Amino acid sequence: MMKIQRRQFLQLAAGVAAVPLTAASASAQAYPSRPVRLVIGYTPGGSADLTARLMGQWLSEKLGQSFVIENRPGGGTNIATEQALRATPDGYTLLLVAPANAINATLYDKLPFDFMKEMEPIAGIIRFPNVVVVHPSLPIKTIPELIAYAKANPGKLNMASSGNGSTIHMSGELFKMLTGINMQHVPYRGGAPALTDMLSGQMHVMFDNLPTCAEHVKSGKLRGLAVTSTTRSDVLPDLPLVADFLPGYEASAWYGLAAPKGTPAEIVDRLNKAVNEILADPKAKARFAEIGAILLPGSPADFGKLVADETDKWGKVVKFAGAKVD
Repeated sequence: MMKIQRRQFLQLAAGVAAVPLTAASASAQAYPSRPVRLVIGYTPGGSADLTARLMGQWLSEKLGQSFVIENRPGGGTNIATEQALRATPDGYTLLLVAPANAINATLYDKLPFDFMKEMEPIAGIIRFPNVVVVHPSLPIKTIPELIAYAKANPGKLNMASSGNGSTIHMSGELFKMLTGINMQHVPYRGGAPALTDMLSGQMHVMFDNLPTCAEHVKSGKLRGLAVTSTTRSDVLPDLPLVADFLPGYEASAWYGLAAPKGTPAEIVDRLNKAVNEILADPKAKARFAEIGAILLPGSPADFGKLVADETDKWGKVVKFAGAKVD
């Protein structure tokens, strides 16, 4: 009789011990069971916001829960980044990761977080190039002519950017680093005002994002010299690559998703699978192609490596440029 009771007790104890594991597994399988916040460090209307809203809509359709976009601009995206990293690691707060996260690691002397150590990579989304544009009043039609003009007129060309440490700024600094030319950097508080002064002729050169300058290049309001990616753009197919003249040059904006460190692997994998399924969907492919984006499918580890590589690459450029925050 005692043996039976003991056996029953051990079976009951084993069953109780298994409950947390079963509940945890069920919780991951049920994810998401409530709305998910997707935090971005940019104002509405730009390429980051567009990317976040497209992905939020498609993830909502695929996973059956709302993905709410939360714009938290300021501090060079550091405000949004810290908020997301400090959230409970349960998959209900995500961050849209951008090149600023890689650049800021060197650009800022002190940050209240270590991005690479405190984030859980989920998936890459897209990458798109910048375009080297000049005002049509300049006697410059090619990259070699830009280099020759800058060397003949050191410091006379003004190079506009959306701000110190932005991808637009860093693309130009990488160009200066590889060519040895001197252009005067003029940082603006955003890409829109910089582009406005480019169109008016107050600024001479800009390494602008493809989605925002393509129509101005097509209309002739700006002269496109080359794209900064390693492959030609279908949006501006006549433009060569900067790398055609400067081997090894590559600069692009990119976006992906991350979560706070410690987010369950089952949730990370579920989100990664959903993102990759979206990127394989013809509707998403067509929409991203419209803005000249290159898709970044892959594993969480693939995206983590991209962020690490970009952090190392842009760290060298920031140090070369002596860039400082505003």
